[in-house]
Amino acid sequence: MSKRKFAVIGHPIGHTMSPFIHRRLFELAHTDGDYTIMDVAPEEFPVKIKDLNELAGYNVTIPDKQAIIPFLDKLDPKAELYGSVNTVRNGQVREGFTTDPDGFLKALAANNIPFEGDVVIVGCGGVARTFVYEAALAGCNITIAVRPDDAQMRDSLAADVKSKIDGANISACLISELEQSELCPSLLVNATPVGMYPRTDAMPITVKVIDRCRCVFDAVYNPLETKLVQAARANGAAAAGGMTMLVWQAVVAHEIWDGSVYNNDDISQLIEDSAKEQSKLF
Repeated sequence: MSKRKFAVIGHPIGHTMSPFIHRRLFELAHTDGDYTIMDVAPEEFPVKIKDLNELAGYNVTIPDKQAIIPFLDKLDPKAELYGSVNTVRNGQVREGFTTDPDGFLKALAANNIPFEGDVVIVGCGGVARTFVYEAALAGCNITIAVRPDDAQMRDSLAADVKSKIDGANISACLISELEQSELCPSLLVNATPVGMYPRTDAMPITVKVIDRCRCVFDAVYNPLETKLVQAARANGAAAAGGMTMLVWQAVVAHEIWDGSVYNNDDISQLIEDSAKEQSKLF
């Protein structure tokens, strides 16, 4: 009997950790699955959707997360809220999901990081949307901190979230203003690429700001422990990096496809192994 086929699609799609992570998750769950990479540009969906529909399921990355939606039968409520799909389950109904939000929440929970109170989110790009939306849904008091040239994008994000989530409490400041602020965040989230390989000595905020944070989450997943995560832990704060979210959002995809169940120890090991595997690509 041939294995069920899965894939990750995007364009261009070169180095990606998806095959390594998902193949390991199939092994851990003792389920069958052949996982490959498919280069699919948004304009190619009318031609390639037939091939995609023959897969048991697939993951979707940039720039296809919105372009795939018209070719699906149904969206999960979170995917509909976000207007974005990164996981598809095929069957009688072709349903789209976004696993990034639950991957983020599971990453926090696995690292004993509470998601409550005053939350500072540094940055306002694509990944920041996930953090701002989830913080609003959790009833947090949100501050979005950005560089001066990102103020318009920040305001647009805040307005979008407020229009969709009643009672969303969102304020704004510049990153440079955090040092003078008296805010002591229960959680600070870095949603910028600052600190990513190869510029691993950089941090998006100063040590003075870190000293006031109870917990820190850094969306950067290369390296496994950024300078920001290291500084937070050195100060006694609970901290986690982006590789935790990358792996946990993949876990959620397998929960969707097969109802698979994993234990934290296995996933913690996979996070470490994924970081080692990633280092071979750079």
